[in-house]
Amino acid sequence: MSESEMGLRDRLIEVGVDLVTREGAQSLTLREIARRAGVSHGAPRRYFPTHLDLLSAIARRGFADLGARAETAIGDGDGDGGTNPREPLMTLGRVYLDFALAQRGMYELMFRHDLLESGTLGLRETSLPLFGVLVDLVGRVRPHADAAVVAGALWANLHGIAQLWGWGSLQLATGAEDFVPLLTAALDAHLGPEER
Repeated sequence: MSESEMGLRDRLIEVGVDLVTREGAQSLTLREIARRAGVSHGAPRRYFPTHLDLLSAIARRGFADLGARAETAIGDGDGDGGTNPREPLMTLGRVYLDFALAQRGMYELMFRHDLLESGTLGLRETSLPLFGVLVDLVGRVRPHADAAVVAGALWANLHGIAQLWGWGSLQLATGAEDFVPLLTAALDAHLGPEER
C-alpha cells in the first residue's frame, strides 16, 4: 500500500473516530464517512472490504485510546511504593467509567456484538491487554483467587455501571450524584471489603 493510500485509509478512520465521537455509533455509514473524508462513496471499499472492517478499525482506535488512558493513570504497575493495592483498581475503574461516559458513541461501537463476533475487530489484540492489566491488579489484591474469573466479574460489573449510569437508571434508583460509590461497592463485592 502506497503512502498516499495509507494516508487515505488513516483519514477514513480519523473521520470515523470524529463522527462517532460527535454523533454516535449510528452515524457511521460508509456514505457519511466517505462524504466527510471528501472521497466517493465507493472509495472506502478499496481499503475496507466490508463495513464491519471499517467499523472495526475505528473501534480499535477506541481500545487504543482507553488503553493509553489506563496506562497513564496507573503507570507501569511495578512496585506499589507502599500504597494500598486496591488504589490502582479504583483508578482503573474510574478511567474505564469516565471513558465509557465521555465517549459513549465509541464505547458503544467497541462492544458491538456484531464486531466482536465477526473476528475483524481483533479483540485479542485490542481489549485483552487491558483485561490482562485488570487481572494482574486483581491478583495483587486477591492472590489466592482465580484472578481472571474475579476480573471478569468485576469487568462485567463495571460495564453494567457504565450502561446503567449512561441511561440515568442508577442515578434514579440510588440517588447517587456520581458513580464513585457504585465503583467502591463493586470493588468491595468482588475483592472483599477494604480493611480500614
